[in-house]
Amino acid sequence: MTNEDIAKKLIENLGGAENILTAGNCMTRLRVQLADKNKIATDAIKKIEGVSGIYDAGAEFQIILGPGKATNVTNAVNEILSKRPKIGDGKALREEIKAKNTTPAKLFLRKIAGIFTPLIPGFIACGLITGVIGVALKISPELADSQMIKLLSIFGNAVFWGMNLFVGYNAAKVFGGTPILGGVLAAIMTHPALSDIGLLPGRGGIISVVLVAALGAWLESKLHKIIPEMFDLFLTPLITVLISGAAAIFILQPVGGTISETIGNLATGAIASGGAAVGFILAGMWLPLVMFGVHQALTPIHVDLISQYGVTILLPILAMAGAGQVGASIAVYFKTKNKFLKKTVASALPVGIMGIGEPLIYGVTFPLGKPFIGACIGGAFGGAVQASFMVGAATLGISGLPLAATTNNIPVYLIGVVVSYAAGFAATWILGFEDPAE
Repeated sequence: MTNEDIAKKLIENLGGAENILTAGNCMTRLRVQLADKNKIATDAIKKIEGVSGIYDAGAEFQIILGPGKATNVTNAVNEILSKRPKIGDGKALREEIKAKNTTPAKLFLRKIAGIFTPLIPGFIACGLITGVIGVALKISPELADSQMIKLLSIFGNAVFWGMNLFVGYNAAKVFGGTPILGGVLAAIMTHPALSDIGLLPGRGGIISVVLVAALGAWLESKLHKIIPEMFDLFLTPLITVLISGAAAIFILQPVGGTISETIGNLATGAIASGGAAVGFILAGMWLPLVMFGVHQALTPIHVDLISQYGVTILLPILAMAGAGQVGASIAVYFKTKNKFLKKTVASALPVGIMGIGEPLIYGVTFPLGKPFIGACIGGAFGGAVQASFMVGAATLGISGLPLAATTNNIPVYLIGVVVSYAAGFAATWILGFEDPAE
């Protein structure tokens, strides 16, 4: 079945083109806003070839398709939707649905995601380069003096040198300000010349940057309203930078520094003192938290830990939840007699092993119930391994086997992955599940 065929089937079972207000996608899901959710034919959608599962996220209805597939099918859906008759633009209805399904917590998480999600490809690229260099140096330490290794090290560190600028730019944009002013304020806070006047460059890291970007955006919006138009182009950015920059140096940097240090101390302290028990709890709870979207709130914490320590010790622990999912799904594959379910597991397992777990969550373990619990148990055991050895990762945005190359203890990380596979498999096999009819 082609992507266009899948798109046509999806539109038909989502209530027709006139029922779809918007269609977008993330890495693995087609996300649609609908005028009337009662028109969704959920059972028919689940049976469409290429669909791994569905999820009702309140404001959106999501169809899990997997990486690459989600983008291609979404493009095909929007191509079809662009040809429908235009009777009004549906803006009022879209806004009504959006308001109905919007909460302060969801808005906050969306803003956080809007700041940090665009940075993830940079972290992935630089983290993997750093990881490969680390592996190469362990095999051949003499390569440390190689010009190529030194050049690649610059590539691997690039995202960290520019991180505050990127965060400032994105944060100002998300908070409604001029992006470049957010970048300028971040540059002021991290300028090395601050040390010449007795100040500490970069104190507070990304926490301080987000705070000053939010302040700058708020101040800029107020100035636009009170400064005459003929002076707005000159005075608004000038006053924004002067006032926000001063507040950043003398107020927000110390505040952000305290928050950042507290987060770092709590995270590392809890894992160092609690060890396996803390890792067990964190990894065991992670899959339900991901389903509720809470995982977005941890992205800035990962970034802050990496900026402070060079690695985040939370990510390897939480990544074990996906490994537990793989083990649970393998148990389902061998235990089920349902051919369609076997096919679903087989198609979703490769991306699950590579760290993209949504197809397995929504297409296999969560709909079956008990295997989802088995996956959580599997992740918990793997998380205990990672926490016991304080394994850290120098990137974010990836999980599964690819994350191994970026960790500071590759053998232990891989042992944890295998433990999660085995525990998830065993727990699911013991718990069992009701095998669905063909």
